[in-house]
Amino acid sequence: MNHQGVTVKVPASTANMGPGFDAIGMAFQIYTVIRMELASETKVHVLGDHLSALPTDKSNLLYQVAAHLYQSLDLAAPELSIEVSSEIPLTRGLGSSAAAVVGALVAANVLAGKPYTTDELFSMAARWEGHPDNVGASFFGGIIVSSMPEKEGPVPYVCLPVPDSLRVLALIPDFWLSTDKARSVLPNSYDKKEVVFTIGHSSLMVAALAQNRLDLLAEAMQDKIHQNYRASLIPGLAEILSDAISHGALGVALSGAGPTMLCLYETEEQRESLSRFLGEVMEKHQVGYQLLDLAPDTVGVQIS
Repeated sequence: MNHQGVTVKVPASTANMGPGFDAIGMAFQIYTVIRMELASETKVHVLGDHLSALPTDKSNLLYQVAAHLYQSLDLAAPELSIEVSSEIPLTRGLGSSAAAVVGALVAANVLAGKPYTTDELFSMAARWEGHPDNVGASFFGGIIVSSMPEKEGPVPYVCLPVPDSLRVLALIPDFWLSTDKARSVLPNSYDKKEVVFTIGHSSLMVAALAQNRLDLLAEAMQDKIHQNYRASLIPGLAEILSDAISHGALGVALSGAGPTMLCLYETEEQRESLSRFLGEVMEKHQVGYQLLDLAPDTVGVQIS
């Protein structure tokens, strides 16, 4: 057992990337930092105003995940002192809960004497979250392609390097959107044509990213499984999906369940054109927003 305490730094992530629904994720250089140590009683300290709504007792997600790891080893859940700070905006589709799950598992694993490998922790995190894309990106950095198996056992994944020239501009609207609400607007069944379209585009996107064919992303990142349905909840999404390409974007996607939208680009000129366009769309809908330049994270979770 480690009694010293441990600090972990976990990158934000985007999931889906258009047609890669629940299967493709990418990590970014904005971070959640979690410090965890064994204590005489459990306390969770949250640093920063935007985390102030989070519980500070054992109902906190970080404690729940850490306790789950101990219980999986048939150990009693310990009392923990946990401190968390985060640059990742909450419930905006940038993987804040996935980063918390990854950080808590990695930290608790160190405190418990590192009984699990990183791959085992990743499988545990994917099952906890219900899908592997955000947690995979946070664990391994770069771009991750993964899919949940039907049976128990390891969750398979492949890591891809991020193309060097790729830049990402995130449009973060000033409102929360819960994943549950964003999932509730999706249909229970799909037309075969929509499914075939999305499988083809998802496959093309993975191949394009693997071979640095950024010219194919505009087409490859289109999907018919979730983004159109979520447009009713997110002002501006429909226009941005249809028109951002003609204003400089290489590809465009809703980030996770939203409401954040991502535009991929390469040059400063493209970025300027995009930021003007995005500003006009949001002004038209009278929604406040911030633009955030996101650099891909290529390292994944770090223990310091």
